[in-house]
Amino acid sequence: MKLFFKRFWPYIKDYKFFFIVAILATMLTGACTAWGTYLVKPVLDDIFMKKDMQMLYIVPALLILSFLGKGIGILVQTYFINYIGLDIIKRLRNQMLEKILTMEMAFFNQMRNGELIARTTNDIGLIKASVSNYLAQAAQEFFTIIGLICVVIYQSPKLAVIGLVIMPLAIYPLSLIIKRIKKIVRKNQEKNSDITAKLSEIFNNIEIIKASNGENIEISDFQKHNQQFFKLGLKNAFLSQLNSPVMEFLGALAIGLVIFLGGREVVVGNLSAGAFFSFMTALFMLYTPIKRLVGMISSFQEALVASDRIFEILDRKPLIIDGNEKFEEKINHLSIQQVGLNYSGVRALRDVNIELFCNDIAAFVGKSGSGKSSLVNLIMRLYDPDEGKICINGKDIRKFTQHSIREKVAIVTQRIFIFNDSVVANVAYGNKVDEDRVLWALKQADALDFVSALKDGVHTILDEFGTNLSGGQRQRIAIARAIYKNPEILILDEATSALDMHTEEAIKDTIAKIAKDKIVILVAHRPSTIALANKIYHFNKGEVKTEIIER
Repeated sequence: MKLFFKRFWPYIKDYKFFFIVAILATMLTGACTAWGTYLVKPVLDDIFMKKDMQMLYIVPALLILSFLGKGIGILVQTYFINYIGLDIIKRLRNQMLEKILTMEMAFFNQMRNGELIARTTNDIGLIKASVSNYLAQAAQEFFTIIGLICVVIYQSPKLAVIGLVIMPLAIYPLSLIIKRIKKIVRKNQEKNSDITAKLSEIFNNIEIIKASNGENIEISDFQKHNQQFFKLGLKNAFLSQLNSPVMEFLGALAIGLVIFLGGREVVVGNLSAGAFFSFMTALFMLYTPIKRLVGMISSFQEALVASDRIFEILDRKPLIIDGNEKFEEKINHLSIQQVGLNYSGVRALRDVNIELFCNDIAAFVGKSGSGKSSLVNLIMRLYDPDEGKICINGKDIRKFTQHSIREKVAIVTQRIFIFNDSVVANVAYGNKVDEDRVLWALKQADALDFVSALKDGVHTILDEFGTNLSGGQRQRIAIARAIYKNPEILILDEATSALDMHTEEAIKDTIAKIAKDKIVILVAHRPSTIALANKIYHFNKGEVKTEIIER
């Protein structure tokens, strides 16, 4: 728990004023609650026993004031605490996404999308109650307990010893229950991540699931995860409520003894009936905030586990370390020197040497898995080589910021990324929007005709993954995006694979036109595409052979 608050103190300390107001409101709530129990004594002694008409007017008014004060305290506390909790969630989610996006591609390959979604949504949601609600509620219950204890001791110190001394007996069994709850909660949150990941996988692969009649397979697999989640949730609910019978039994034991001993004190005249009932009311009410505190400690275990899962990511350092310099020169030379790369112990590239200059068009050819895309990823600095280095203008790209390198590189892959936004936003993605330039890029990519035919033209909102476009249309939008960027290194990774022959020829002409003052890399199988290249690199099991063609 100490580590938890150490982690979140940088967030909590920014809300000192709000916490002070909330704590003052909780003090008001606790004081009014205790005051209400104290007023039981004058109700019985002065009104019912002594039949004091003046107190008949005063005491009800005081009771109303006590409940009004309690209500105002709860309202103020609730508003400020919810503000704190929601704002912390907002900040944490922003920070979480910012941190995740600094990670290298290997991180995303290892972590499931659903796992990252669960940590950014569900786990951070669990933190809200802990850094705000629980803190203020604990303060409210604490001040209420202090106020009620004062009433209990004031009315009868002797009975107070009996009523309060039994409570410490609950500490040991409750501590065992809480340890067990923490273990169940961790499993429960991991299983929730499994469910989120499974749903993400289903929805991202819905086409192949339907095409392969795999609905029943996915339903069966999901139901297994869901059943395990149900069992863990049931265990957690059961253990979380075990504190209640423990507290109820100890409370009943204490109250039974107090009624017996206190009743005898009233009978022999050592204690007034009003004082006794005021004492009993305070004692009865005392067990409620104590039970709530114990319940909060049980529920707090979810937040402790969520905190561990969140800070596993927030404390993680990206494996690709950003350089300190900003690359601002024009790229004239790309040099790949003795580069080697391993994926989880498997050799992807070995001793690769490539020299490319401005106006070169290079073709990377070879079977799937031969290392072509791996080398492209290294050029984009999505990974760092295990051996050798990649230089631009003779300087190791690791010296420069990733952002400044990628500003000068554009890539189009077989897997097309379309965002749920307008055509304009998709084409200009990552750059300042210039609608005239968007139209020019669409025309160069042979996409302007079909875009113009859409309902709202370039302002048409595309569906997620571009499902309201054909495969070829999506590909042309992606090519237009690369052309719009006007990069100094243009990489087309099987970029024309989804296009018909006529469109491919048009795109080839476009590539030839825009290749001036650029380095163009074509990852391709089709001879027609390779024909554009003046350098061909043959990849085979991570090794590269060079073929220079004079054009």
